[in-house]
Amino acid sequence: MDKIKKILIISSDKSLRDVLTFCLDGWGYEVFVHESPLHDITPIKKISPDVIVVDVHSASKAHLEICRMLKDDFVTAFIPVITLINKRQLRTQLLNLKQGVDDYLIKPPDPLDLRVRVEMAARRSQYSFYASPLTGLPGGRIIEEAVIERLKKDISFSFGYLDIDSFKYFNDVYGYHKGDRAIMQTAYVLYTSIKKFGGSEDFIGHIGGDDFMFITSTDKFKEVCHNIILSFDRIIPFHYNKEDRKQGFIYAKDRTHKMTKVNLMSVSLAVVNRQSHSDMNNMVQINERLVEIKKYLKDLSGSKFMEDRRSSKTGELLGPQVYKRTEVLSLTYKPLGQILLEKKQITPEQLDEALNIHWRRGVVFGEILKELGFVKEEDLREALREQSVDGARTEAKIIPLTNNKAMVE
Repeated sequence: MDKIKKILIISSDKSLRDVLTFCLDGWGYEVFVHESPLHDITPIKKISPDVIVVDVHSASKAHLEICRMLKDDFVTAFIPVITLINKRQLRTQLLNLKQGVDDYLIKPPDPLDLRVRVEMAARRSQYSFYASPLTGLPGGRIIEEAVIERLKKDISFSFGYLDIDSFKYFNDVYGYHKGDRAIMQTAYVLYTSIKKFGGSEDFIGHIGGDDFMFITSTDKFKEVCHNIILSFDRIIPFHYNKEDRKQGFIYAKDRTHKMTKVNLMSVSLAVVNRQSHSDMNNMVQINERLVEIKKYLKDLSGSKFMEDRRSSKTGELLGPQVYKRTEVLSLTYKPLGQILLEKKQITPEQLDEALNIHWRRGVVFGEILKELGFVKEEDLREALREQSVDGARTEAKIIPLTNNKAMVE
C-alpha cells in the first residue's frame, strides 16, 4: 500500500487555505495548515511533510525567512518547497526566491497545476534522497520499489548484484578521489552494458560503496554480464599507475595490518533469475539467494559471474557454473584519454574533468574534449586512429566453468 503523502500549507490567507485544503484533501493527501510564518521549524519537523506549500504573501520577509530556515536545517533540507507569489511581485523578488525555494506558482494557483507540481516535487525529492550523490543512480528505497513492481506484475526477470573485488585496497593505496573515479567508471560500464545489451524496461541502481545492481530479462542477462566483465577488465587497469598496471598487482595492508600482494580490481556478478511466482515473491528471498551465490564467488580470482541454478526436486543451489574470461586482454589497448595524456596533449586535471562530464552525461568522450576546448580536431583524429589499431589486437571471450575450481588460462 502506497504511503499517503503529507502536504503542509503555510498561508495567512484564509480563503486560499480553505480552497487548497479542500482540493488536496479530496485528492487523498494528508493536509496540515499553519496560518502564519513560523519562527521555529520544530513543528514542521514533527509533521515531516513530503511537500511544503508557502504563500509568501507578496514575498514578505518573514515568509521568505521560513524557506531559508528549512533549507539550512539538515532534517528539512530535502523537503521540496513550493511558493505561491503574486505576479506583480515576482520580478522584484525573484533573486530572494532562489534562496530555499524549489518551485513557484502564480497566486491564485490553478488547483490542477498545483497538484501536478506537488506530485513532481515529491517524486524528485524521493529520487534525490535515495539516489547516490556520487553516481546519481537510484538506491535504497527506489531499488526495492523497482523489484516490488515486477513481483506484483508477476513477470520473469534477472536480478544482478555487482561487487568490485579489491576495491578497498585500491582505495587505501590511491585515496578516496581515485576510488570515487573507479566507482564512477563502474557505474558507466554498467549503464552502457545495459543500454546496449539489455532492454528498454531494464533498471540499474547503486546500492552503496562498490556495490551495484541491475534488473534485466532472463534471456539477456548473460550477454549483459559478459559485456560488463570485458569492458571493466579492459578499462579499469588504467586507474592504476603504469608500474602497478604492468605488474598486475599492488602492495597494501590487509586486516591484520600486514603488507600483502593484491591483484588489480576485478568484478564479481551474482545473478538470481525469477521465472515465476513460485520461485520468489519478495526481496528477502532474492537477497538470500544472492548471499548463497556470493559465497561461491568469494574465493575465485578475476572477473566472473554466476547465475542461480537450482535442483527442480530439492530447490537447493547446484554446483557453481561460473563464467570467466579466458584470455588476458591485450596490453596494447589504451583508452583515448590515456593516449592523449601520454602525448601530453591534455593534462591529468583536464582528463579528470572531461571524464567526470563523460560519465555523468553519457556523451562520447571525444566530443566532451572538443566541447571543453582541450584538444584540436586533428589531434583527436590521430589519437582515435592509434586506438583503433591497438583495439584490433584485443581479443577475449567468456567460457563457463562447471567444476568447483576456478580455471585461469
